[in-house]
Amino acid sequence: MNEKTEELRDIFTNVTDGEATVTESQEDTRGSLERDERTTRERLENVVTQMRDRYEFETPLSDDELITVAKSFYEGESDAEIADDLGIEPEDVFEARMSLHLVSDDDADEVDLVAIRDREEDDAALATEYDVSEAQIRRYRRIAAAEDESRAANDRYRDEFDSVLADSELSQRMATDVREDGLEDATEGMETDVDF
Repeated sequence: MNEKTEELRDIFTNVTDGEATVTESQEDTRGSLERDERTTRERLENVVTQMRDRYEFETPLSDDELITVAKSFYEGESDAEIADDLGIEPEDVFEARMSLHLVSDDDADEVDLVAIRDREEDDAALATEYDVSEAQIRRYRRIAAAEDESRAANDRYRDEFDSVLADSELSQRMATDVREDGLEDATEGMETDVDF
């Protein structure tokens, strides 16, 4: 043994308290991206509780229903689909989403929210200007208010929803991709048109 090898052996022996081998026990898990559903639920409950404490929700939905709204939103369901699942009106789902700062990209695609955000005109005047209904203007103003509220909190709650729900969705998608890639690699170059 040369001098460096001997030094490394001595360091190893000191670190391992004289053990000849070092092994770490292994657990049979499906990977580090796997999440415990109970932990996910607790995290969601925590976010909803914090938001209820900080803001006055204008929704008759329970915490469980709000969690369902958040999960369904991240699964890409529409307000109508979520409302149908919960047995409530789509407007209640919309209001719940706004209370939770869950604004989608296509919530206000017809009107520039920046343009109406600080306008003094009443709903009727803006509806005429943008050629939409007053109900739509009220909706757009509610979306703008939800975005402002979220920004004032540095998007903290939306980021937490992203962390809990988007990571969960990502882990499922990645697990599926890994399985598909593994199968693809395993079958690459195999002859599949075989007559018996």
